Amino acid sequence: MAAAACGAGTGRTSVTAGSRASGCAGRLLWVFAAVHPAGAGECAVRRWYGSERELNATGARKVPDHAPTGFVPARWRGYLDQAAKDGSTSAYRHYWELCTLLALRDGLRTGDVFVPGSRRYSDPAAYLLTPGKWADQRVEFCRLVGKPADAAKGLAEVEDELHTAMGELEATLATGDGPVRLDDAGDLVISPLSAEDIPAEAVALKAELTEMLPFAPIVSLLIEMDKRTGFLDCFTHAGGKQTRSPELKRNLIAVLLAHSTNLGLTRMADACGISYDILAWTAEWYVREETLQAANLALISYHQKLPLTAVLGSGTLSSSDGQRFPTRGKSVTARALSRYFASEGLSTYTHVTDQHTTYGTKVIVATKREAHYVLDEILGNATDIPITEHATDTHGVTLVNFGLFDLLGLQLSPRIRDLGKITLYRTGPKTQVEANFPLAGPLLTRRCNLELIAGHWDDLLRLAGSLKFGHATASLLVGKLSASNRQNALAAALKEYGALRRTVYAARYLSDPGYRRKISRQLNKGESLHALKRDLLYAHEGAVRARHLEQQTEQAWCLPLTTNAVVTWTTEYYGLAVESMRAAGRRIDDEVLAHISPAHSENINFFGAIEVDIEGELAQLGPTGYRPLRVRDTLF
Repeated sequence: MAAAACGAGTGRTSVTAGSRASGCAGRLLWVFAAVHPAGAGECAVRRWYGSERELNATGARKVPDHAPTGFVPARWRGYLDQAAKDGSTSAYRHYWELCTLLALRDGLRTGDVFVPGSRRYSDPAAYLLTPGKWADQRVEFCRLVGKPADAAKGLAEVEDELHTAMGELEATLATGDGPVRLDDAGDLVISPLSAEDIPAEAVALKAELTEMLPFAPIVSLLIEMDKRTGFLDCFTHAGGKQTRSPELKRNLIAVLLAHSTNLGLTRMADACGISYDILAWTAEWYVREETLQAANLALISYHQKLPLTAVLGSGTLSSSDGQRFPTRGKSVTARALSRYFASEGLSTYTHVTDQHTTYGTKVIVATKREAHYVLDEILGNATDIPITEHATDTHGVTLVNFGLFDLLGLQLSPRIRDLGKITLYRTGPKTQVEANFPLAGPLLTRRCNLELIAGHWDDLLRLAGSLKFGHATASLLVGKLSASNRQNALAAALKEYGALRRTVYAARYLSDPGYRRKISRQLNKGESLHALKRDLLYAHEGAVRARHLEQQTEQAWCLPLTTNAVVTWTTEYYGLAVESMRAAGRRIDDEVLAHISPAHSENINFFGAIEVDIEGELAQLGPTGYRPLRVRDTLF
């Protein structure tokens, strides 16, 4: 058993080591302070703890009459009431203790119950900047994210945004026959987007460019990209500076392909002729998460400088989505999910830019909510990509994310399923809103608690500042805040603010078909990269066989590293082919090129013999440093 101490008015409980003799019933002490409103007080906790110790000391079976039951969920309340009505003290105690453990679990998840010394379940206040540090950094943070420190001014800006967005939605609904309209009952009708009409000119141009690009084995592609980016130099020895042997790059390429194709080191040793011991030593000392991230950054930096990259996207928009892979063998990250796996599997949550590059990936448990991890790679983005807007699907959306994105100076632009059924918020009286917006106003069915937001405005900024300055991990805080109940005032204020920001976003999304199309196009770019990874991870039916999180993370990073090399290589050769066409007098508009994705593998061979001959491959590049483009009359 563990005992707990709660300061008056905190509303949270600290769990510390205590007597094991207290039994299961004694754990209610933790929940008692957590689920009661702030101000329950230390004395009330001590009174309960004294009763609980007496219960266990006397060996009584009956739960004391004064034992609290406010934490019991409504769906379980009937079991306790029926047991009390039947006079079954044993059944009552069993149901009561199960509800106690359930409430304890929820309390630990939300941070209402915390364990001193724990990393995952410590006091939530420990994740935030201290008041002293925040006072020194408040002005700098507000300048960086463009948010006023004054609550009244901040909320006035949001109300102005809402008023403008509602005006645009009112004009859209006034047409009466568009894809977004009201039916006879006044309910919102949102027609699905039609498939994007890609110009026939773009389809023909991509086929022509594909025919002009040279064929290259994946090994040759990696050698060529290292020559221009030096990404293999980012793999440093874990023990510090070491003399790099001439064969090191050859060994690194073999290890990267062993993980990327899922062949594994044993099969790769058979395929490339390099002994397993050498490959295993190289993987152990050179291939780890930080070196993989550095190599990936080198490829992205080079890709940004290519002339065609700016045509593909601005680089300010990104998206994230989960991709699920089956696993073999037992693993702490694997879960059974019949919708996706025959047995068990895991998820990788990846972040991609509108320029088709992957700048972040994380291995997560397949059953965990993806929304908790959306901000991690954006805030930890080590590239020079100035991300200002981020798209997700429904799985990446929570009210907490809407609030935090705005407080961090970013725009969350998700594609929400059943958007017409979500609750929209207003800032004024219902009669006033409906008078200003006769069509759109009735859709705002709930009034936002602006007083709650204003009272915690500085705390909300401090929370966002703690994430911005790297004081806390976004996934940890988002998970706790999303799970917190209404008793947690800060979480409640953040959700109210998130609901207001979601309403502003929904009004803009519904009134602008071009905006909806942009979000859908970006999410499709992520799906095309997922397909490229599926093509690359072909061995062993694409099942991840690594069992430990560290090994799975390394393999997860090898995949985007190799796919980024493919995207960079294809983008560069697309650019050379376009230059060749333009030099011959052909007119090619950038608007047409923007529809052509470099995330394809038609010109790259992932299969066959794997022979890593760096000198021989470089000799084939010729004096220009590039492979010659093919011409239409020699395509055989």
